Amino acid sequence: MKAQALADHLAENPIDDEYQPLRTYFPDEEVNSVEAISEDTHAWKMFFDGAVNAKGVGIGAILISPTGQHYPATTRLRFFCTNNTANYEACIMGINMAIDQNVEELLIMGYSDLIIWQTQGEWETRDVKLIPYKKHVEDLSKRFKSIEFRYIPRCHNELADALATLASMLPYPGNAHIDPLEIQIRERHGYCNTIEAAPNTQPWYHDIKKFLKTQEYPEQASGDQKRTIRQHANGFFLSGDVLYKRTPDLNLLRCVDVQSKARVQEAGVTKMEKEMCKR
Repeated sequence: MKAQALADHLAENPIDDEYQPLRTYFPDEEVNSVEAISEDTHAWKMFFDGAVNAKGVGIGAILISPTGQHYPATTRLRFFCTNNTANYEACIMGINMAIDQNVEELLIMGYSDLIIWQTQGEWETRDVKLIPYKKHVEDLSKRFKSIEFRYIPRCHNELADALATLASMLPYPGNAHIDPLEIQIRERHGYCNTIEAAPNTQPWYHDIKKFLKTQEYPEQASGDQKRTIRQHANGFFLSGDVLYKRTPDLNLLRCVDVQSKARVQEAGVTKMEKEMCKR
């Protein structure tokens, strides 16, 4: 029947010279919806997530102040949890962090649609294991002047997900102590920080300084070593007998050897002691 209807339609509407095919190209066809999210600069933000795997259960939360200060927290749970209960535990931990910071306006974001819609009253809570969690979240929410729950995609919750996964994967140490995790930022390769001064040797910048002063290379230098010295010399500046390293922001850093470094440090400590005595 459907084929006959299509044939009848084509027969009744023949193609003429003015026919133009329908353009079905849609450049953003993978986008299902677009939502404009208003940003409240006065509200704190909290991201949460839970992780349940064969290694264990971990939860993570990040509290972000209006000025951008991040307060991460992660916990390993030593009792049975499902994915939903772990997410509730992470949400409660983050809310308690906000309460400790005396936060009045809080925006809670996570990709657990069950928790988000249950706390908003859109979904009914029927699981007996989740009822006390939902009740506790509602009680904690009353301690804020303003609180909002918002669903976000998982790709926007990567930091909380990483904290929860880290806590779940680490083996429980028992009575052993684990120092707080400190994340450092390095802008150079590890081998750049392994330079040590050998006794009775020239400073590391000796060949560069000699080249800038006399345009001479070390006696045993190969062609590649000479080319390297020339390339490095372009980033240095020689003023009299003092060598400076040029920085990208056009500043100059004085190059010192081991003896000069000790004198500079001693002079800095002496100056600091004098400033403290004046106070």
